[in-house]
Amino acid sequence: MSVLIFIVVIVVLIVIHEFGHFVVAKWTGMRVDEFGLGFPPRAMIIADIGGTKYTLNWLPFGGFVKIHGEDGLGEADKDPRAFSSKSRFAQALVLVAGVAMNLLLAYVLITGALIVGTPRALSPSELASARNAELLVANVMPNTPAARAGLLPGDSIMNATHAKGTWQSTDLAHFTSFIAESGGAEVTLTVKRNSETKTLLAQPVTGIITNDPSRYALGVTVAPIGVVPLSFWAAIIEGAQLTWGATVLTAQGLWHFFAGVFTMSADWSQIAGPVGIAGIVGDTASEGLGNLLSLVAIISINLAIINLIPIPALDGGRLLFVIIESIIRRPIKPVIARGINAVGFVFLILLMVVVTAHDIFKIVG
Repeated sequence: MSVLIFIVVIVVLIVIHEFGHFVVAKWTGMRVDEFGLGFPPRAMIIADIGGTKYTLNWLPFGGFVKIHGEDGLGEADKDPRAFSSKSRFAQALVLVAGVAMNLLLAYVLITGALIVGTPRALSPSELASARNAELLVANVMPNTPAARAGLLPGDSIMNATHAKGTWQSTDLAHFTSFIAESGGAEVTLTVKRNSETKTLLAQPVTGIITNDPSRYALGVTVAPIGVVPLSFWAAIIEGAQLTWGATVLTAQGLWHFFAGVFTMSADWSQIAGPVGIAGIVGDTASEGLGNLLSLVAIISINLAIINLIPIPALDGGRLLFVIIESIIRRPIKPVIARGINAVGFVFLILLMVVVTAHDIFKIVG
């Protein structure tokens, strides 16, 4: 099931990307010969409308759009509707349209996830109406009772007991008061870590809280987490903010990673390829629709940003060619363009092989 969901996700993301190229190519008067679902060999022609063949192909891993003259070679230059015959501005619009569609899709998915409801930090007023509310460990200070007890970020505190009573709630204030009231007596914590339930022992101490040094504490930051669906209009606004924030963070992360690739200092532990993503998608799908929509949105943002990187064979590389041609006011020689694209393609294949191998090693090792 995980593989099937992964394939559907990849097909949707790629088809949406190619649809962006398709729409803007049509809008700028370019001749689009084919819009295909899946990759060749061709299974059938679904329709032939306006000179464009809409096809279904045998390899179900995405889609493609074939714009006449997009390679800028041969007879295509003589056709006024060819990609290479249009203005540099029109060419640039077509190239960035795929990226724009992936970002738009991410916004729609994040907005949908907020409407459906996804786990997030809750305010006190939201606790009563939240679904699946839990008190989550956000941070554990080193050399504190919480650290010595074995608490980890991401643990969910289900209940706690000490000599003076028992706590079982999702209210942050009640939890901190319960720990303070222990008077230094040992606290038994029942926590959920992934799918396991663990019992941990911790003894609160004073001197941890700077503005209240006499208060007993564990040295842990906790936050109530739960699912509270937003209204349509609230989701529209917050969805835009979250999409922008995720896009900025993704761009920064990819910048550091690719810089690390060329300096041999990349952190591969934070990278997942097709094998790793398939497993993540399958796990997330089991956690609810909201979580799945959010994950697909993040993948869509990654696809958009990666395509903008000026690596030959990607949209960003082709866009760089268009920019260079607009500056030098003449086409780049085909032999040079082919050579640079070949080098870029080899780099991408090698990178994909390395990332996939890393995924496999993490699974078996």
